[in-house]
Amino acid sequence: MTQDVSIFLKGLAMGAANVIPGVSGGTIALITGIYERLINAIKACDVTAMKLFLARDFAKLWQHIDGRFLAAIGLGVVVSIVTLAKLFEYLLDAHERFTMAFFFGLILLSLYYVAKRISAWTPTVIVSLIVGSAIAIGIALLAPASENSSFIYVFVCGVVAISSMILPGLSGSFVLIIMGNYALVLGAISSMQMSVLVPLALGCVVGLVLFSHVIAWIFKHYENQTLALMTGFVLGSLVVIWPWKEAIMQTVQRANKPPKEVVASYQWYMPELASANTWICAALMVAGAVSIYLMERFADNTPKA
Repeated sequence: MTQDVSIFLKGLAMGAANVIPGVSGGTIALITGIYERLINAIKACDVTAMKLFLARDFAKLWQHIDGRFLAAIGLGVVVSIVTLAKLFEYLLDAHERFTMAFFFGLILLSLYYVAKRISAWTPTVIVSLIVGSAIAIGIALLAPASENSSFIYVFVCGVVAISSMILPGLSGSFVLIIMGNYALVLGAISSMQMSVLVPLALGCVVGLVLFSHVIAWIFKHYENQTLALMTGFVLGSLVVIWPWKEAIMQTVQRANKPPKEVVASYQWYMPELASANTWICAALMVAGAVSIYLMERFADNTPKA
């Protein structure tokens, strides 16, 4: 029961994190130690699961897909979206810098706990860390591409977006902006435009199934390199979470709805040490670091399955 509560709380954190630009549910799953189990549970939704479902052998199906774990984490995500995510949306809108400062401190200290799981720092592990950081920073600095509504490109957008949502440190919505189709997808959702939603959904399904298998295989055979690569993704995502930056906006046109302003890129700067807001941000960074420390202590004291 205690383990279920712990997983539920991690689901809460995953749901809330998706509101923050640069923070993904995958980041929270990684820093709280449930990432590999989550990937394996998603991977288990396969042909065998379908056969068990059609045979109405629900007990074996529940065990096959790690149903208790998925139920606890899914419930946490849903409750978070309904409750906590709204709070973070408000905080991000009214106090963006302070909110970013809290998450910056949280993720900065979490890097230590993730890196601690790497058993040997070989040259390939160090290269993986550098490559992961470079990819995340490169994505943050890319200029958005132009919109493309072709079936194949929208399908690829679905594959890439869902894969980036699984990967720690990469935001699916930000990746769609970079690929130039954020406005297209947003408008298609509001107007139920099937010519866009169908290839997007197909891409998401294919990406989720294939990518979970790929990640699970890589984790099994190259655990240290994979952890280092993902640590690099999270480290690089700190560029987007840095509190002292100005967002460069672009206007998104939506069918039958008013235009929406979305972030296209950022312009970063250093904080003013004489400003009181700078020291409030510093205190919130410490609070974020303390929260991940307490979360790790709670996880260490939770009985393992």
